[in-house]
Formats: sequence, C-alpha cells, structure tokens
Amino acid sequence: MMKLTKLTEEEIVSRLGQADGWSREDGKWIVKSYRFPAYMDGIQFVQEIARISEQELNHHPFIAVDYKLVRLRLTSWRAGGLTDLDFEAASRYDAVFERYADL
Repeated sequence: MMKLTKLTEEEIVSRLGQADGWSREDGKWIVKSYRFPAYMDGIQFVQEIARISEQELNHHPFIAVDYKLVRLRLTSWRAGGLTDLDFEAASRYDAVFERYADL
C-alpha cells in the first residue's frame, strides 16, 4: 500500500491550478461536477470511475448522481487531508470524462 502524505497548502494550491474544473471544499476535499447529455451516460461514467477506483487506485470518491450531473468529491482519510493520490484520481477521472465530450 502506498504511504499517503498530506500535501502542504502550497502544494494543494499548485495542484488545483493544474486540475481543470476541480475546486476545494471545506479545506479537505477537492470537488468537480460533470454534466452529461443523457442520464445513462452519467451512470456509465460512474461505473467506469468505480472500476478504476476499486481495481487500480484503491481510492474511492464520494459520488452523487443528480440526473445528468455527476459530482465527485475526494479526500484521503488516512492522511487527514488531500494527497497526491487525490489529484492522481482526479486526473484519471477527467481522462475518462474526455471520452464523453463528443457525445
């Protein structure tokens, strides 16, 4: 298992500057909403996110589905805040979403 180290404030600010559309919430979360053309597209996206989270990252986002809008929230409980793993997951989720951009 990867050792998780909580990022400094400066590291978080820098990473957020590179994480398109992600924002900080309550100091300990990064959050992004994704809009889809159809409900089932969002559900398919959630299934892909769940597979990556479980099988590849062993890191799981909070997921909210509101019709065509999917909201993801990430933090690292074991580290007590945001870590490299949160930003790696965010990047991976964005890459999955790119496949839906042309729908």
